[in-house]
Amino acid sequence: MMEVCASASRRRNITGLRILLLILFIFHFTSTVTAIRKDIGFQIIHPCKTTVQGRYLLSDDNGYVCNAVSVNSRSRCCTQTGEKFSCHGCNLLSQCCNSYEYCVSCCLNPALTSKEQVLKMKVAKLATARTYASVFDYCAGRCRHSSESVVHENAYISDFHHCFSLPSNSSSGKNSTLTEARLNGINVVVGRQGETCNSVCKLRGQSCVPNKLVVLNHCDIIEKYMSCKGSCLASVGADQPAEVVYDAPMHLNPGSCLYTETLSILSCNGSHQHTRRLCPCA
Repeated sequence: MMEVCASASRRRNITGLRILLLILFIFHFTSTVTAIRKDIGFQIIHPCKTTVQGRYLLSDDNGYVCNAVSVNSRSRCCTQTGEKFSCHGCNLLSQCCNSYEYCVSCCLNPALTSKEQVLKMKVAKLATARTYASVFDYCAGRCRHSSESVVHENAYISDFHHCFSLPSNSSSGKNSTLTEARLNGINVVVGRQGETCNSVCKLRGQSCVPNKLVVLNHCDIIEKYMSCKGSCLASVGADQPAEVVYDAPMHLNPGSCLYTETLSILSCNGSHQHTRRLCPCA
């Protein structure tokens, strides 16, 4: 009888020991897991938008330029070791660069490009066109193609043909110096009464550059080449920018300079019997 009691007691002790060990094991495992959760954090990776045009270089939306091989494979960002918003190879006066990637980097500088203005601009001239989603989208698109850097539609005016300046779409130019810089390589000529710009340029062995008419379509620029004694007035006509000749009828405002608010009608072939045209030749 005593042996039976002793045996039962040992079984209880062993069972109790097992339970104790199980409790200790669970407690230890739980505390370990808790410690791992507290000590280890997951780094949040913010992916970058990057340019894809260049073979060797790319620029990211943080404003850095790097070798395409050295870009971070996870974030697609450049290492932030170089110059931010670099304008290497750029003419800050004309806001044109000889490298696409550095044009984008320079364009991203808030001191040079207004986010408020850019986000209101449309990607295309169509009424249904969307606006730019970000400054990077604007810079990447604007630096890639600019009609103002092309002459005769198939050749660049200079090596600095990646430009990020806002398009010339108004005649109240706030910065005539910047507008003048866009005329690099262009011979600005005042035509004779009733002449088209095609004729004016052809007489000089050159051709009229249509996409530069919009650059000349500013009172500040017109007044540099014409007297404009009767003021500078908004008008509508394919012969503009131009100056009304002095012997014109009074209702045409003789001596006045004219610019158009309807840019789509600007033409190298336009003329008027009472005006002299301001022509971009190259």
